[in-house]
Amino acid sequence: MFNKLVPLSHYLVTPKAANDVIATHAGQTYSAKQFADAVKFWVNKLQAQPVQRYALYTEDTYPFAVMLFALLHAGKEIWIPGNNRPGTAQQLPQDCQLLGDWDAGKPIDYYLQTTEYSSLSLAPLNAFEPQLVIFTSGSTGQPEPIAKCLNQFQLEIDALEQLWGAQLGNAQALATVSHQHIYGLLFRVLWPLSAGRCFHSQTAINPEILIKSAGSIPAYWIASPAHLKRLDQHSPWSGIADLKAIFSSGGALPENAAQQIMTFSGQTVLEIYGSSETGGIAWRTQEKTWTLFSGMHLTFKNDSWHLHSPYLVIPENCQLNDQLTVLDDGRFLLHGRSDRIVKIEEKRLSLTELEQRLLTLPWIDEAHALVIAKSRDLVAVTVVLSQSGAEQLATQGRNPLIKQLRKALEPWFEAVVLPRKWLFVNTMPLTPQGKIDQHLLTSLLDVDNRKLPQALNLVITADDIKLGLKVPEDLVYFPDHFASYPLLPGVVQLAWAEHFGKLFFVINKPFRHMEVIKFIKIIQPGDELTLTLNWKANTGKLYFNFSSAQGPHSSGRMVYEGNK
Repeated sequence: MFNKLVPLSHYLVTPKAANDVIATHAGQTYSAKQFADAVKFWVNKLQAQPVQRYALYTEDTYPFAVMLFALLHAGKEIWIPGNNRPGTAQQLPQDCQLLGDWDAGKPIDYYLQTTEYSSLSLAPLNAFEPQLVIFTSGSTGQPEPIAKCLNQFQLEIDALEQLWGAQLGNAQALATVSHQHIYGLLFRVLWPLSAGRCFHSQTAINPEILIKSAGSIPAYWIASPAHLKRLDQHSPWSGIADLKAIFSSGGALPENAAQQIMTFSGQTVLEIYGSSETGGIAWRTQEKTWTLFSGMHLTFKNDSWHLHSPYLVIPENCQLNDQLTVLDDGRFLLHGRSDRIVKIEEKRLSLTELEQRLLTLPWIDEAHALVIAKSRDLVAVTVVLSQSGAEQLATQGRNPLIKQLRKALEPWFEAVVLPRKWLFVNTMPLTPQGKIDQHLLTSLLDVDNRKLPQALNLVITADDIKLGLKVPEDLVYFPDHFASYPLLPGVVQLAWAEHFGKLFFVINKPFRHMEVIKFIKIIQPGDELTLTLNWKANTGKLYFNFSSAQGPHSSGRMVYEGNK
């Protein structure tokens, strides 16, 4: 092991070298003493507050660590949501005070350079007190809160360090996943602190930035399959080859992606299988089989697998929602979630199987299926087309391609369960935790087409969002504007721009006014449009442009309160 682990419960009461660097943030390094001083400042501040329950969200990891330990030592209950969207805030308990980066207009100095309370004495934390509340990923439904105590994390840290501590040595933790999910929380905050490793505060948005931030310093990468699948021949392979390790969690890494990483960099990805409920369960490296962490046991009863884990409050009673094949040597194969079985018109359908069948087709690289709940439930799929699929779309058009895809599925599925809604995307929309953004996809596919357009395709780039839309023939706004010659009113165009803007971006300020609004060409029933959106958070301005094959239709800027 790199160092003897410091228990999280005693992290701020165990003597440490004051100048040891524990984090880099915003171009600066922060020592153990600076961290302790900042925590003590906030402990004093928080203890004076009557609020007992806080929802902590920060974009960067060092401020999160400061506030997390301050709240723990102040005796508060800490809820850790996956994002800072307004809808997420509304789902929190009413007595839960928001703390952190919830309001872009009110930044907080979490890491004050202060020694005002450096002499404050902190007592050890109760490692068995369930002060932390995290959330399930919500990939198959509404995220559910789960209470955790520090001891559960410490046991897992002990196992991780036993397996990989020597390999990591003094390497620094770099990440493309958020600390707001259990995987990022454990791997990029709690484990580095306990082991005495420095972590980087900023979440890298791509491997190029991650490798650049590492420089010549030994480092390891905390990633997800979504990030690793996107590596290609132009990725910074020499820098990736120098990493001490690559960890991946949040889903199984496809075999071809793991092989590509091995071929170009010589790295074997360390995959972690687990969940918010269970913590880590097993790991693997380049094999199809998974190895259980020490102390784990699997038993099969009542048609499902149950996990015995020392990381759980009740170790022997956790039902898994995954399909497994356990081998004689205790390792196992993972076949996907068993709870993705749905009923469509009383016909059973495995959404996982549907996705797997789509992935066998030469036109599709990625697929995600979900159910749209209406008077008659229907299946919707979001797909990333392969190069040949994109060529088919360009030459044949959307409807012939969909017909071709449905035809290819007919040998395996009854007609009633075949997908009825399709969304073509250039990349799967992801949450900060690297999970498929279920809420976003549902919001795009499950709409009232009497008031909103049909989403056809989506292109996500670093600069903007391009959303392909079709204007419904029976839109409620057409009879009044006008019955004999229906046109889409300008006010509806503005409403659509704001609706989709708030869907893709965190816009939580009241609307103030509009700028340079232009209506150039009319929009009629059946028109296919491209809505381009760009959000400038620093100025509070949402830029929009409706266009089509005919050219631009309308454009402008929407300005929100509290920004200049």
